[in-house]
Amino acid sequence: MNTKRRKTWQAKLDNDKDLPKVVEIAGKMTQRWGESTVVVPAPREVDELMKQVPRGKLATINEIRAALARRHNATLGCPITTGIFAWIAAHAAEEAASKGKVRITPHWRTLKSDGQLNEKYPGGVEAQKKRLEAEGHTVARKGKRLVVAGFEGSLFAFRA
Repeated sequence: MNTKRRKTWQAKLDNDKDLPKVVEIAGKMTQRWGESTVVVPAPREVDELMKQVPRGKLATINEIRAALARRHNATLGCPITTGIFAWIAAHAAEEAASKGKVRITPHWRTLKSDGQLNEKYPGGVEAQKKRLEAEGHTVARKGKRLVVAGFEGSLFAFRA
């Protein structure tokens, strides 16, 4: 019998794992990214940036990656870990809400790079759509995907 308890989403968010760190891009990765540096952020850094996005504004995961790169003087923010940590932040926010916390990370305001809703967030795209529309955004179908219409005009400008 496995008696090991699963980590809470908040515990996952709080585990910095010796991050952030800036590393040189090497090997096969240089074919895609060039010879440069990449910042692997800490989970709480991604959450902190997501918390900055006010009602009526939006961010894409690429905007968050760019803000992280500027913060750490790196060429780019890691696309894989930034996406994973945004997913963890979203689940930690909903976990906190389920315990009665009212002010949570507004994860629904963080979109995929092309303005697409994120099916991996708690409640899927329908929950994200509902929250975005409640804040005045228009969500439209683009093929099989849901996107925020004209999202570019609502992008939040992160400070360096």
